[in-house]
Amino acid sequence: MAESIHSIVISENIVSNKIYFIREQKVMLDRDLAELYGVKSIRLREQVKRNINRFPKNFMFQLSDEEADAMVSQNAIPSKQHLGGSLPYVFSEHGVLMLANILKSERAIQVSIKLVEIFIKLREMVLTHKDILLKLEQLEKKASINDKNIQLIFEALKKLLTTPQVPRTKIGFRRSDEV
Repeated sequence: MAESIHSIVISENIVSNKIYFIREQKVMLDRDLAELYGVKSIRLREQVKRNINRFPKNFMFQLSDEEADAMVSQNAIPSKQHLGGSLPYVFSEHGVLMLANILKSERAIQVSIKLVEIFIKLREMVLTHKDILLKLEQLEKKASINDKNIQLIFEALKKLLTTPQVPRTKIGFRRSDEV
């Protein structure tokens, strides 16, 4: 009954769409993980509660009401019921790996390996894009400096165009009737 590593196919797009950024961490919902691991959400939570000492706060935490409401409104989740009825637990990359240790099925191990690989790819993408973001910030700073200089030039041109013309005294011969 053991599934081979090649028989489990998980799309990176599907998994990356199930990764959320909450409390400055990339996390996955217990409901989504249970689906990937092939177990019911309630069974996954039971195993976590039995092994709670394996899940420190940086591995797993429960969402607050405000966070759950934000997920429903911002992530096209139809309702809180879709999150599992109660406030869901979320797992960081390390928590996902720890789940494989407590579920102890071949599928859980294979899925955890795949999930960790996806998390690593996401981290590498962020680092790659970080260089691009730094260059964009530098360009933005240069553009803002250039904008200020251009603004100064326009102000100087406006002053030149709007300075009142002071009547100058005429040079040369004057007739007696001219003042």
